[in-house]
Amino acid sequence: MASRNRRFKTAIYEQFARIGKGISNPSRLELLDLLCQGPRTVEALAKEAGLGLTNASQHLKALREARLVEAEKSGLFVTYRLADEQVGQFFRSLRSLAERRLAEVGEITRRFLEAREDLQPVDREQLLARVRDGAVTVVDVRPREEYRAGHLPGAVSIPLKELERRLAELRHDREIVAYCRGPYCVLSVEAVELLRARGFAAFRLEEGVPDWQAKGFPVAVGEEAAAGERTL
Repeated sequence: MASRNRRFKTAIYEQFARIGKGISNPSRLELLDLLCQGPRTVEALAKEAGLGLTNASQHLKALREARLVEAEKSGLFVTYRLADEQVGQFFRSLRSLAERRLAEVGEITRRFLEAREDLQPVDREQLLARVRDGAVTVVDVRPREEYRAGHLPGAVSIPLKELERRLAELRHDREIVAYCRGPYCVLSVEAVELLRARGFAAFRLEEGVPDWQAKGFPVAVGEEAAAGERTL
């Protein structure tokens, strides 16, 4: 009986360990973070994560073997997505645990931001108040595919790579709040630096769309909002 019980417990924990094995690489965690924004092709994921196509495919295979992601082939392209919303919740919980238990997370973030004057994020409550006062334009600087998969209601889609040539669409008499994928995404940091260098009053929202949605706030899907639209 004791031997049977032990075999049962060992078999169960071996299965749990598959999840640990699946995420036991920083590139795989970044790929999961990207997929929290919405489905992407292998090519797009490799580009965003700074990986070669073969390397990205290998990491995605490991995540798929752990049942954390799913893949669908259409023609020449393979699109990956989270297996379900529980995977997104798991990723956010893992991130939160690391923030609480690993002082290095805060120290790395502090060192990154201290070289960038006054780039501390605006919080959710401040953003809501500014939007309701009509004093702010919310800009989503992620790639357009991620915007279409889900964005803050009323946010204008201006991917970072397009921002400089589209500055004329933004008003200097309104504050601008840029957001991207979450607290460790640097797209909004770069956007705010560029906007401030061009004379705009710009700030960044630390939270990404999955964080916003997890807190019960609405998320819009699909086409772009008109500039200046306020629906938050």
